[in-house]
Amino acid sequence: MECAVLFADVAGSTALYELLGDEPAFALVEDCLATMSACTTDCHGRVVKTIGDAVMAVFDRADDAAAAAAEMQVRVAGLGEPRGVQLGVRIGFHFGPVVPRDGDVFGDSVNLASRLCDLASKGQVITDEETARQLSSLHAANLRTLFPIEVKGKAQEIALVEILWQAASQEMTAIVAAPAAGDAAGWAHLTLEVGGERLEMGPERRKATFGRDHEADFTVRSPTVSRAHAMIERRRERFVLVDHSLNGSFVTFEGKPEIKVRHEELTLIGHGWIAFGEPRAQAQQVAEFHCIEHPRPPP
Repeated sequence: MECAVLFADVAGSTALYELLGDEPAFALVEDCLATMSACTTDCHGRVVKTIGDAVMAVFDRADDAAAAAAEMQVRVAGLGEPRGVQLGVRIGFHFGPVVPRDGDVFGDSVNLASRLCDLASKGQVITDEETARQLSSLHAANLRTLFPIEVKGKAQEIALVEILWQAASQEMTAIVAAPAAGDAAGWAHLTLEVGGERLEMGPERRKATFGRDHEADFTVRSPTVSRAHAMIERRRERFVLVDHSLNGSFVTFEGKPEIKVRHEELTLIGHGWIAFGEPRAQAQQVAEFHCIEHPRPPP
């Protein structure tokens, strides 16, 4: 069986409880879930389940998933206006084979759709290049290629594609396209700072390691950190975080929600922070990174 698997997550729902209070925030999140479920039904899909403040749905066609995603963004944003809050949804979907069991679906397509949702920012709809090719020509003008990521279990990188559901003049994309591998336009270097220590990666320095082990380039002293926790590796003109740990690494790109990476790889871009073994808010040691592209000198 093949279908489009979609995950939609109310962005920043935790902050609503502090802003509005428990009961009003809970009621608003419930309204969001009901609205996203209605959008699913209206676009010929089926809600598989709700998970906290997220909805998992399936559609027979990628076009229906894209239409539902756009409708979710519009309707959920409208729910916040009367309450004086700005609501948005993070949405990711992928079209591919699934294994149906007792009303649920399982398999690699489900895992990838969930990962795409995690990578989306508030107000953003993310899919992959393979799924984008399943969309009709009506969506062609609304697709924006982002950057490729490596996904555990996949031999090839997955190219991310954003579906623009609102006017292009409105700023909604927070993920910035990374330079293509081998691009002759320039070269890149990465600066790392942890607890006053600084390291630069580039053509001469290709790897940096993190963990409790004293042999690591950056020793992170925390019981939640593994001995060989993670490393950053330079691959052509990109820098990739590779996590080997039990508890995962937590990456925050500037202006984006925190992403958990566990036994996975993630391409680093721009400016951000990495916490090891626990979220950045709880971590005592955090790595700050700046990825900078330099123009290549003329021949």
